[in-house]
Amino acid sequence: MDVVSLSRWQFAITTVYHFLFVPVTLGLTLFLALLETCYVTTNRSHWKDSCRKLIKFFGNIFLINFAMGVVTGIVQEFHFGMNWSEYSRFMGDIFGAPLAMEALTAFFLESTFLGIWVFGWDKLPEKLHCACIWLVAIGSNLSSFWILVANSFMQHPVGYSIENGRAVMTDFTALITNPYVIGELSHTIFSGIATAGFLLLVICAWKIARDYASRNAFMKILKGVSIYLFIGIMGTMGTGHMHTQYLAEAQPMKLSSMEALWETENPAPFAVVADINQDARKNDMEIKIPGMFSFMLYNKPEGAVQGINQLQKAAEAQYGPGNYTPDVSGLFWSFRLMIACGSAMAGIAFIFGGISFVKPELLVRFKCLLAAMPLLLPLPFLANSAGWFIAEAGRQPWIVVGLQKTADAVSPNLTPGNVLLTMTGFTLIYLILAVAAFYAACRVIRTTTVQSADQERGNL
Repeated sequence: MDVVSLSRWQFAITTVYHFLFVPVTLGLTLFLALLETCYVTTNRSHWKDSCRKLIKFFGNIFLINFAMGVVTGIVQEFHFGMNWSEYSRFMGDIFGAPLAMEALTAFFLESTFLGIWVFGWDKLPEKLHCACIWLVAIGSNLSSFWILVANSFMQHPVGYSIENGRAVMTDFTALITNPYVIGELSHTIFSGIATAGFLLLVICAWKIARDYASRNAFMKILKGVSIYLFIGIMGTMGTGHMHTQYLAEAQPMKLSSMEALWETENPAPFAVVADINQDARKNDMEIKIPGMFSFMLYNKPEGAVQGINQLQKAAEAQYGPGNYTPDVSGLFWSFRLMIACGSAMAGIAFIFGGISFVKPELLVRFKCLLAAMPLLLPLPFLANSAGWFIAEAGRQPWIVVGLQKTADAVSPNLTPGNVLLTMTGFTLIYLILAVAAFYAACRVIRTTTVQSADQERGNL
């Protein structure tokens, strides 16, 4: 493999590792903030006692996840100098500003108040302690905003000019109000809620099935967890749908590649499955629903959608000869994997939510369902990774759409051996850290007992 391909693999592996922890951080901080708000505002002593214990229990899991997110995120920034120095030279004036704002206004805010929250139990007034976790939640999601501002410029450049071969910021307001940011940010926040909600649901199911002493406390919170998960899934689907409609204007090549639509059609069909022949630039076989793709984009069963072949010709006319078509097979199947995982999660949230609203005690009888939940834990992480692949691989061959190609962004004088050595090292270290973090989280879940006040009195 050449330097460009290896560098892309290295960044992809690092990012996928990092993105295992980011959505959990975004969603779990909001859940902890809401849970502690319930703790502060409730006057029911029995629930208040259980709520405090649950906050500390889930807080320990959050701290493990947060530590891994920080470690994996720092290494990502090294790649800009090691592997992508030409990108950094070209984009530094624009890319550096949101990254600096992320560190100054978000990461420091998040880290500082997380420390106060961890060590402030019984030292701060309850309301002030609750405010700390809200500031952590705000800082976490503000951090994602600044990162997505930088990423959105790569997807849809705005507020810039080209001077001396570099992209220079001319309008900071245009940068942070980029329409692409709205779709990415809303989708990211709701996917974080869905990911954290599903993780919480899996933990609740395990504790109900395996930990009799903690069963009552987790059955009490199951209803809230199910609602939180369902909101996250519905929000993710809704924002994803709206952002997909926006792609028809901003990134039509990515959109058509997600559907393997090679020729312009009106109305355009939705391909359920397809045997994609990218070399021949056609599908050898496909099962499709007529007009569905147009309906998804225009909310009506008609409307033209540009085909990949027509978009390729337009790109050649604008930018010169070259291949401007991304990995169609990868995008096509990643999109369907994301939808399948999201749909499965929605069904699970509906089942658990329905039981918890009708009669939570019935869950104990569904031992097979409870036992299967840990096996389904990969669902949100597969969906997140597939979504990341769609977002980033869909703009290829561009690293900054219309301004710089990925092949021109790699650092000079790198050799394949250099990249392969560091990629192997990073991957092995990350694997060890991920296993250690998973073990630590499982140990917390397995060994921590959360008894309700009623159970404690019964034990006495």
